[in-house]
Amino acid sequence: MMAKDSKCRWGNYFSFIVLPFSIGLQTDPLVYLKRSKAMMSRKKHSYHALLLYFIIKMAIKVFGTKAAATLFNQPVKNLTACISNVVGPMDEISFRGHPIAYIAFSSYGHSQALLVHYISYAGKMMISLAVDPTIIPNPHKICDDMEQSLKAMKAALWERGLL
Repeated sequence: MMAKDSKCRWGNYFSFIVLPFSIGLQTDPLVYLKRSKAMMSRKKHSYHALLLYFIIKMAIKVFGTKAAATLFNQPVKNLTACISNVVGPMDEISFRGHPIAYIAFSSYGHSQALLVHYISYAGKMMISLAVDPTIIPNPHKICDDMEQSLKAMKAALWERGLL
């Protein structure tokens, strides 16, 4: 899969970025998308993610895995929402001769009120939500609103010839 002595790094890497979460209706659905893209580009090109990666790596080397997990557990506990995206296979796959219709995963036991996973598979995107029902009483409405927003963005992109 990988050439010998390759400098490519494989595996799961974890980091987090704190972003403001704004809710509001826009007349142009792409305004929110442009603002979010600009904010993520600034965050990705800053030294925050790289510095955090090295701090976590150093904490694991110096204090061990359990102590480093305890050290970084507090900021993660104070998050309201967590968003994950996973790029899946572009073509449909099968497992032991049975075609896989869709892939969806989630996690449990987290302290966030809302956990959103975006998973792409065979040209389709799945949205998986994990919610705390005491804080978010109607998670189906959130999912429906997210679907409507994504469809509005896609329609605006088609209308402008950007897709």
